[in-house]
Amino acid sequence: MQTEETLDKPPAKRPLRRVLTLFGGSVIAILVSLGLASPAQAVTHNDAMFWFYVAGISVSSTGNCSNRDIPSCTSFEGLRDATLHGMLTLKSSSGCPINITGGTEAGHAGGTYSHWNGWKLDISHNGCVDNYIRTQFTYVGYISGWGHQWRSGAGNLYTDEGGHWDILFYNCGGC
Repeated sequence: MQTEETLDKPPAKRPLRRVLTLFGGSVIAILVSLGLASPAQAVTHNDAMFWFYVAGISVSSTGNCSNRDIPSCTSFEGLRDATLHGMLTLKSSSGCPINITGGTEAGHAGGTYSHWNGWKLDISHNGCVDNYIRTQFTYVGYISGWGHQWRSGAGNLYTDEGGHWDILFYNCGGC
């Protein structure tokens, strides 16, 4: 309740980005809890882009495109819901800026738990996310030919491949 003393004071200003991030996180949590966003299905590229935008996650592509068949593009076609929600969980729990540089497009290593099959995403290094992964997750060791690896409490694997983080989302990380 406002008093006469507070009526003439302007409300505290909040940065728009913070408000949108908090709002987006709340919307995501509500949809997941209502069962309107299930971690078991695959999503379209446009759906993934929408959720990343709402969460404040940026996406970049060396080819400035999203065609799944072109390795220089960044596509999310066929991305597993659990992978999408795992990235949203990483964003909300870390509070770090996140830039996705690789999705389900061609050009990554194959296999069951691959980018193409919707299990993995690549993100850019930055001080905040590097520190979060290295301090909050368990160091697994050096994986020859891949890089240093950390495992989250949810079992997801974060591999520092030198130029970026390669993340294997076995599940949504507590969404």
